Parts: sequence; C-alpha cells; structure tokens
Amino acid sequence: MQLLTSAQLGYDATPVLRDVTLSVAPGDKVVLLGRSGAGKSTLLAALHQALLAQGRRVALMPQDHALVPQLSALRNVLMGRLDDHGAFYNLTTLIRPRRRDRQHALAILAQVGLTAEADRPVESLSGGQKQRVALARALFRGGDVLLGDEPLSAVDPAQAEHLARLLRQAFPTAILAMHDLDTARSFGTRLIGLRQGQIRIDGPIDAVWDRVEALYAR
Repeated sequence: MQLLTSAQLGYDATPVLRDVTLSVAPGDKVVLLGRSGAGKSTLLAALHQALLAQGRRVALMPQDHALVPQLSALRNVLMGRLDDHGAFYNLTTLIRPRRRDRQHALAILAQVGLTAEADRPVESLSGGQKQRVALARALFRGGDVLLGDEPLSAVDPAQAEHLARLLRQAFPTAILAMHDLDTARSFGTRLIGLRQGQIRIDGPIDAVWDRVEALYAR
C-alpha cells in the first residue's frame, strides 16, 4: 500500500516531517521510534487519513484514548463499531446492548483482564485500565490495519507482552508508535525511526536495530 509520497507533514503550515515517502505491505508490524516531538503522532495522523482515503478499515488507538468518561467500559468498547450502523441501531446499542454485541464485547474485555470493570464508568478507572478499554475497543472494531499511538504505555511489562500478542493476532497489519524498546522489538517486524524531521531508519527490525540508539542521541 503506497500511503505517502514526498509529503510534508505538520500543523498550521509548520512542517514537522519533510519529504516523507512511505508504503506498507500487508503483514507488516511497523514500530515507530524516536524522541518525544520527533513526529510519530503527526505521521500516524497522516497515515490514518491516507488509509481511510483508500477505503481501508482502520482501528485507531489515539494517545488520549478518546473514550467517553461517563459511559461504561462495555459501552466504550461497543463504540468501536458505531460507523457500521445507523443512528437508531447505535442509540439502542448504547441504551440496551443487544445480547450478541454484549457477549462479544464481554469476551474481549475478559481477554484484556477487565471483566469486573465492564459496567463501571470509564472515569472511575485507572490509567492502565482506560488504556485496556481503548485496546478492547480496537479489538472489537477489527480491521485491515491497526494504528496505535503509545498503545501500551500505561501497562506493566507482563501485561504489555500479553496485550501486544493479542494485537499481533487480531490485525494483519499494524503501525504503532512506541516508547518501550523491548516491547517494540518483540512486536515489530519493521522499524521506522524518526529524527530531526525525517525518516532516518526504515527496514527489517533485526537488520536495523543496532542503529536505534542514534535516534535518541542528544
């Protein structure tokens, strides 16, 4: 999938990334690495737009989770498929979820260790629990490609390994901005490294891993 060609990416006419050309092959598990402010979120936003323009089904995990605080964990998971249905179906789903939808969402919440929190409002959950709700919503949605901005940053290493495995199994292609290098290496098949407004590394993760340290040099 050719997604970007010589693109200048940024906000309010201020470039963050310059001359970005990027394609993704089905089956790629891409990890984006770089210092804070390197442009990982900017790149993910551009890739999201490009994938939608190509008609791809995308599951998105933004850094702020984009959950509705007053709704339960279960209903936030169900929101992963709101754009699959009309307004009446969605309204009745949020008021009284259909048994099939509820059972499916509960099964996914069980996978991420949140069965007991299913009917609790998201605003009462911890940061790590909120992140797992967002992950469960992505799993419920499904799709061709998963895009995630630090999707495992608020969970402990043991949970991160388990959740990363769920994501690998659920999505044929994934592009994740990550900060934990151990999780990134175990998850990814391909590494894209950003530094000073450009893609400085792009290749199979094992082949280019010895160059990662340079992305974070002062």
